[in-house]
Amino acid sequence: MPTYIASARDARGNAKKQKITANSPGEARSTLREQGFVVQDLKEDKSLDLSKIDLQKFQLAFTSVSVKDKAVFSRQFAALVNAGVAMVRSLGVLSEQCTNPKLKASLLEINGDVQQGTNLSDAMRKHPQCFDMLYVSMVQAGEVGGVLDEVLNRLAKLLEDIARLQNQIKSAMAYPVTVGVLATVIFIGMTVFLLPTFASIFEELGTELPAFTQAMLAISKFLRTPQYVVGLILILFGLSFAYKQYYKTRAGRETIDRLSLKAPLFGDLIQKTATARFCRTFGALTRSGVPILTALEIVRDTAGNQVVSNAIDEARREIQTGGMISIALQREQVFPIMAIQMISIGEETGEVDKMLMKVADFYEDEVEQAVKALTSIMEPIMIMFLGGMVGSILLSMYLPMFKVFESIG
Repeated sequence: MPTYIASARDARGNAKKQKITANSPGEARSTLREQGFVVQDLKEDKSLDLSKIDLQKFQLAFTSVSVKDKAVFSRQFAALVNAGVAMVRSLGVLSEQCTNPKLKASLLEINGDVQQGTNLSDAMRKHPQCFDMLYVSMVQAGEVGGVLDEVLNRLAKLLEDIARLQNQIKSAMAYPVTVGVLATVIFIGMTVFLLPTFASIFEELGTELPAFTQAMLAISKFLRTPQYVVGLILILFGLSFAYKQYYKTRAGRETIDRLSLKAPLFGDLIQKTATARFCRTFGALTRSGVPILTALEIVRDTAGNQVVSNAIDEARREIQTGGMISIALQREQVFPIMAIQMISIGEETGEVDKMLMKVADFYEDEVEQAVKALTSIMEPIMIMFLGGMVGSILLSMYLPMFKVFESIG
């Protein structure tokens, strides 16, 4: 109920401010009159009341459902269904022990819908923040085919493989990001606090500073000027905003994603990751009984790269006209030749899903090896980067000293 603030006078005529909670202004006035107050003015309290904040909704807004959360749920759900536990009972047990608040809330609502006679897939479709189209389509295929436990196990395996790929890429990026941040902090610290001390000493000696030292002092002065730093931060935020807006456009996504596939060091890793994900997801969908056109549509929307999505969409059109997937993928020149050849063999033998799984296994191993190779390459590069930034500070301090020694000599 809303809260009102009333300007009123009591029985003695003393002015008072009175807070009251009521359903309407009329009810608030009546309540105050019954208490012996003469209401002169009544306004709704617009101030923030912390007691009214729904902390659960606030927590849910900042909570995400990870691939690992869905994989664990799928594995446990499959075990309960396979053991003959009723679906409603299974969902109730899993919602009680779920540690993710957003997934827990969704499971409680899904359980309520299932109790009212809604299909599991239709109930899950209402919660896209937890269960995407890939998940819902496979569950729907499992319901239709009567093999829900088998499909859930496949989903768990698929999600576990995706999570493993994500962890491998994160581990490859962790080292260069950490070293890069550390090098930047050290460079800024030495430039802002250490370099000005030596600059004052050189100024007292009257030594003409080398060009490199003057450049470093200019950088130091820039970093010690608040308005310049604020301006730089605003420029960086502006560039970041412009990049995000450009990436939201179709042309921007295609351009940036195409460049990412051709990027040195990371381009090969991105291509292999996209290939493994496409084959694993497409194979799991077709094996679970999802129609091939629907499966390609889902894989297209979950590819994560616009160039790859375009290639998959072209394959979908090729099939609609009676063509073959491998021909369309080869024409787009996005996936590796070996992967396309293996898919072509699967089409000829009628075992596309098995071949897709083998290709996914192969390229997931390739991603693992590529991550290890990338990490071994990045280590010396980042050490050189860190040494270069620190060395530039030291060099800018020692060059004037050499000039002083020369003049003394």
